[in-house]
This record gives sequence, structure tokens and C-alpha cells, in this order.
Amino acid sequence: MDTRTLGELLDTLGEPALRLLAAPSGLTSPVTEVLLYDAHAPFPDRAPGALLLAVGVRADAAGALVDEAAAARMAGLVVRGEGGPSSGQGLGHGQGQELASGRGQGLADAVARARERGLALLTVDEDAAWHHVHLLLAGAVGARPSPAGGAALGDLFSLAGAVATAVGGATVIEDPRQRILAHSTIPGQPVDEPRRQGILGRQVPGSPENTEQYRVLFASQGPVRLPALSAEELPRLAVAVRAGGETLGSLWVVDDGTLAPDAEEALAQGASTAALLLLRARAAQELSRHMTGDLLRRLLDGTAEPATAAERLGLAPGTPVRVAAFALEGAAGAPDGEQAALRLLDLVRLQCEARYGRHACVLVDGVVYALLPVADGRAGERQRRLAEDIVRRAGQALRVPVRAGLGDVVPEVAEVRGSREDADLVLRVLGPDESVAAMAEVRARAVLLRLTELLGERRELTAGAWRDIVAYDAGHGTDYARTLVCWLDAGCDMARAARLLAVHPNTCRYRLRQARAQLGIDLDDPDERLVLWLQLRTLAGLRSACA
Repeated sequence: MDTRTLGELLDTLGEPALRLLAAPSGLTSPVTEVLLYDAHAPFPDRAPGALLLAVGVRADAAGALVDEAAAARMAGLVVRGEGGPSSGQGLGHGQGQELASGRGQGLADAVARARERGLALLTVDEDAAWHHVHLLLAGAVGARPSPAGGAALGDLFSLAGAVATAVGGATVIEDPRQRILAHSTIPGQPVDEPRRQGILGRQVPGSPENTEQYRVLFASQGPVRLPALSAEELPRLAVAVRAGGETLGSLWVVDDGTLAPDAEEALAQGASTAALLLLRARAAQELSRHMTGDLLRRLLDGTAEPATAAERLGLAPGTPVRVAAFALEGAAGAPDGEQAALRLLDLVRLQCEARYGRHACVLVDGVVYALLPVADGRAGERQRRLAEDIVRRAGQALRVPVRAGLGDVVPEVAEVRGSREDADLVLRVLGPDESVAAMAEVRARAVLLRLTELLGERRELTAGAWRDIVAYDAGHGTDYARTLVCWLDAGCDMARAARLLAVHPNTCRYRLRQARAQLGIDLDDPDERLVLWLQLRTLAGLRSACA
């Protein structure tokens, strides 16, 4: 197997998956393998050409690890942190050897030390899951993926490389939903920008033109040649992968005009092998997803053993988590509602796996739940953006409005049930113009809803003057209930209450005096006022009476 260079690795991946901060030995430095750093294991004495993924080490605290990696003759160090265009000039592609001085003095020190020791220093996105990064990099340098990818996935990467060698063009293997499962990494084979973006996002970008090409491909019984869809794209040679009449996916080869004479025959043979591998991969994946989903289902209803569940989900003890809930608006009871909910589950799982790697999602009673780990104080903002992105993508794909609720962060997996209840509450109180919210944003509405439900369960809590007021208004055409709510909302300030009601203060004062006289309401007792306000706002449903 030919050794990849650092420059080729950047050409294959590039932003936003990988950012280069320093390359003092140049972009032609060979990269032979990808290793995961383990603080509790002995550091290797020699690992020439290795790219070390600094799990648990940020860029601004990587100085000591830079020294160790350089001493072991490694090619580079990859840390989690920020970099890129705001602090540099672009991303390699043969245009330079260094980027970005970095963020903060600690990061600047790490960059300076990497330059001094002749070690490349790179960063990955804050949200990237390390095992997902390892999978991408291992595939890019031609190594077998880590165990997190599974043996079947490793075989798919090997097959993609074998097909690319036989056919003479860069190859990807896709599933029926145009998700990229594996790709070749043969040095020197052209990869255009649409292919690069598809590999980075693990999803072929959608367009009407793409849809038409897939229609032509899946209607054909053998390899087909497809034209380029834009000036920046090369033509393709593609074939559907089938088994027993079922379409399992497809193989796509970039055609730069230099494919082998027997390219179509070689691609057809590759499709036969791919069918066997995809069947095996699908069986293993479905089993894993079923087990993970069942585990999350039991966590949500409080019947799973938390410590065991956390371990099986790959969460360290004491990891804070939150539950996100996604639901189709108005799909309950629709003929295709169940099918749409299953498609929503797939969409949520795809986006979460792209962000977090292997992930726990489950469909329960028409609602898709995802368990999101909370790594730092900024995770809430990132997770809200993730939920917004899912809602937007799912709404476009399913042509049905989708809503999302984010529960409160809980300190450990044992308290997941409470976060799920929060997420469900958020879905219930979202306004007509809202599609995504976190519990912290709608807590007042959620509390009032729960109080309404609790009050309604007890006769002694629903009794009181509020019933007489509402009944009197209904029978006499008066507006005492709304006037009382606005006056109480205004802190018993008559002028402010009048502005809320859009009436003269004397009118407001007259209504309150009449309500006292006609219904015997005691408005001087603060406890009476509090109970009356609460009952009118909840039981009478006058929450927006003064809006």
C-alpha cells in the first residue's frame, strides 16, 4: 500500500473536518497510520509517520504531548480546538506549510513548539467524535478503520480501494439514501469538490439533477456513464448494488477520462462483492441500532440500570446528558404517519451520528428521542443549532413541519427520564410560530401547564370565585375575568392595567368595583389575589388575556 502524505490527507479531507496549524517539515511528510492517544497507556517509543489523535487534550494544552510525539518520530498531532480561516490563510492544498497562530497563549506555545520540533499540528472541530475522526483519517491514509467502524465497514473501505485500483478512478460506496459508507484513498486519483464534500458530510448533496441521475442508475441493470452536473464536477461511472431484487446501494467512480478499458466489467464485479458486504453490514448495523435503541427506550422510562447503560452507550461515568425530542406536526393518525415517523428517526440518527459518531436514538409513540452528551458549557448552543438543522432538513425532506424540544441537562444517565419529561413538555407548549426551544426558554409556560394539570386533578383546588366570575361574564356579557387578570398581571397598578386593556383607568376601576359588588370578591387579601390570578390564568385559560 502506498504511503499518503500530509498534503494528500488535507486534499482528501480539508475544512471543516481537519485544520492545519503548522507543518514545519512540509506537506510531503508521509503519514503511515492513525493512532489514538491514551493517557493511561505507555506512550510508544517509536511510531514513524504516525498521526496521533490527542483524545482528551486541547490545542492550548498540547505542549508536552508535542514533545513526546516528536520524540517518537510521529508525523503529526491532531487535537480538538478552534482554528481555520479566522486565524490562517486556508487549508493546505499545496498552498503553504503553516496556518494560524491559534487561539490564546497556550495554543500559540503549542504551535511554536511543534514548529521547533518538526511536528505537524492539526485540529478538528469541537463537536467531532474522536472515533468518527479516527474512522475518516484511517480511511484517508488507507488503514483499516478502528473497531468503532466494525469489521464489515472495514471491508467496505478495502473494497472501495480495490475497485478504485481496478477501475482507475476514485470510488465511493453508498447506501440507497445516498449516504457514503466508504471511499477509496488511492494516491493520485482525482477527487472533485462535490465528491470531497460528500465524503466530509457522509451524504451526497441533494439536487433535482442528482435525483434524476439516481433514477437513471437504479433503472439500469448494469454500469451507466453519467455526465458532469457542473463545471467543477467530473463525469461518473456508476452501478447499482442489488441482492435478490433489492437495491442495497451503489458504487460511483470519478471518471477523468483515464479509466481502465474494462472499467465497466470491473465495476460490475465490485458490485457483486459489495452486495454481500452490504448485507452483512446492514445486519450488524440493524442489530446494533436495535440494541442501542432498546437501551435508550428503557432509560427513558426508568427501567434500565444506569451504570450499565452508560457503559454500553460509550458515556464516561458522570457525563452530563440531555434528551432532545422531535415530532412531526399533525402527523398523528395520518395514513402514512408511521412511515413518516420512521423516516424522521433515520434523519435524526444520521445527523446525530455525523456529529457524535455512534449514537442512541429511538422512536417512541411517534416521537423521536436522541440522547445528547454535554461536553462543556457551550454544548447547549451547539445542540440547539443541531436541533434547528434537523428540523429544517427533516421538514424539507418529509414536507411536514417538524418540531423539537430540548430537555434540561441532567448530571448523569440515571436522571435521563427527567430530561425526557422536560423535552415532552417543551413540545406541548411550543407556540404556533416556534419550531425549536429548550426548557430554559419556555419554563414559565411549562410550569403553568403542569400547574393546570395538577389543579385540575383535585376538586378543592378547582373550587373558588373564578368559576363565578367566568360564569357571570358568560351570562351578562361583562369582561370582569380579563380585567382582573390584567390588573393582577400589572401588579395591581390601575394605570398599567388600563393600558393593557386599552381602556381608560376609570373604566378599569369601575369594572373592579362592580366585580367586588356583584360577586363578593375579596381583592384586599394578597393570598386571595394570588389564588384567583393562578386559577384564572390556568383553569380559565386566560394566559394571553392582556397580550
